[in-house]
Formats: sequence, C-alpha cells, structure tokens
Amino acid sequence: MPALDKIARMTSNVTAVSYGHKMTPNGLEQLRSVLAAHGARVVSENSGGDDRYQVHVADLTLPDATAAGLAALRRDIAAAALEGQDTALVPAGLRTAERKLLIMDVDSTLIQQEVIELLAAYAGKREEVAAVTEAAMRGELDFTQSLHARVAVLAGLPADVVHSVRQEVKLSEGAAELVAAFRAAGHVVAVVSGGFNQILEPIAGDLGLDYWQANELEIVDGALTGRVLGAVVDRAAKEKYLREWAAAEGIAMEHTVAVGDGANDLDMLGAAGIGVAFNAKPAVREVADAAVNMPYLDAVRHIAGV
Repeated sequence: MPALDKIARMTSNVTAVSYGHKMTPNGLEQLRSVLAAHGARVVSENSGGDDRYQVHVADLTLPDATAAGLAALRRDIAAAALEGQDTALVPAGLRTAERKLLIMDVDSTLIQQEVIELLAAYAGKREEVAAVTEAAMRGELDFTQSLHARVAVLAGLPADVVHSVRQEVKLSEGAAELVAAFRAAGHVVAVVSGGFNQILEPIAGDLGLDYWQANELEIVDGALTGRVLGAVVDRAAKEKYLREWAAAEGIAMEHTVAVGDGANDLDMLGAAGIGVAFNAKPAVREVADAAVNMPYLDAVRHIAGV
C-alpha cells in the first residue's frame, strides 16, 4: 500500500507549459523556484519547439489545484517571469481529455487584421474607425454601440468591397496548423466573432471549422447600408455560443479552450476550461488564465496538449 500511495501522490494534476522566444535556463530555474514555494513537485519534464519559439512542459503534483490556488500560483509565476517567457498552468483533466472544444475570436486572433478597419479604409475612415475599435477592445466603450457606429461609416459602399477585403485578410501565423492539429485529433474547433459573416464564411470553409458565427452586414441593391442584421455578436453572445456548442458536442466546459484578444472576449475566456489571451489588451491579459505574447497562434496546441 505505501508504494501505491506514493504512485498516487506522484500523479500529475496540473501541467506548467512555458513558451517564448527567449527561454533560458535561468528563466526555467526561476519557474521551478516559484513552483517549489507553492509545494509543487515535478513529475516529468520535456522540452521542444522550433526556430520560432521554444516550449517546456512540466507535469506537476500541486497541493492546491483549486481555482484559487491556481490563480495565486499564476500571479507569482507572472511576477517572477523573465521577458520573452510565459507559462500557462493547465489542469491535467483538460490536457488529457478525449475530446476538447477550441473556440477562438477572429479579428486579431484567428486573423491578423481587424476587418471593420479594412472595410472602413474604402470609405476613407480607417484611422477614425481604428481608434474606436482600440477603445472598444480595451473595454472603454460599449461594444454593441461602438459596432453600430463603426458600421454606419460603411453606408453606401458597393458590396464588392467585401470581396476585396476578403483578399486582404491574412490568417495569424500558425492558425491553420492549430486548427488542423485539433481536428486531426478528433477535437471540435469553433470561432465566434464581432466581425462579419461575409468575411468569415470562406475562411471557415477553407479551415473546415465545426462551428462559426459572426454579424451579418446588411446589403441592399448592391450596396452596404451601414447596418447589421439581427442581434449583435457581443461579449455575452460569445459565451452563449461557447456553452451551446460544447453542450451540442457533449464536451464538458472544463475541457474547452477559448482564445481572444479584446474586452468582448472576457466572458468567453472566463467560462472556458482555460482562457488564453492572444497578444491581448492589458485588461484581458490581467484576468486570462494564460497569455501568448508572440505572433504564433499554434502555441495554443502546447497549452492544450494537442
């Protein structure tokens, strides 16, 4: 029995996944020091990565793996971390789950740009709209009101600008690889966006996404009206879709991963098993479970254990 007890105690309940451009032995030693101060024991370690970034994975036994315990440890790790290295603390149940759901924001997450700004450029209003978008993503403006105001500047533009903007959109680095890896492993991939279906639909088709939802630009007589149809996909709606799609797939919320960059992603990030801030605004980084502060979206693979 003592031997079995020892094995049970050594079963990992949390994984510390570190990643970054400039990971160093000193940075990992600082991480180990913080982990030890919280009573964590390292069960196993391995390293990987490529010429873009490095990854270090440590499976741990953590005495206090409650939400409060993980939050306290995350704060201490963030305070001690060296520049160029971030660490995500991931419950073992999520990393080992047979099926997971990955849900992502689109603008500045799945793709590199903000679509509303690309559209506004055709109306000569890009800088004006970009300033409003930044304020909304920082949480300084009501998202729905700001969206209506930004879309209004598009009134009168020919519908053909939508096709032009589609050609300008670029996926974030590693986005296609991230989606392919999740789907190849039998997991579910979804995106939900405060942007527009007319742009998202072909992207979703090309990537083979399982679920996707965005706003619908109203087009009448071949021109944008400056309005969207139906209810706006806002902060609350993003969480709603996450819960609906997870339930439809029979996937526990504890086995979901959400990724986003703006204040309108906060409810979704908070509801997921782990919420990842991707090159996010400070208000989002401060409350997310993990942060990726480099341009490679596929780093989320390592966090999720896919």
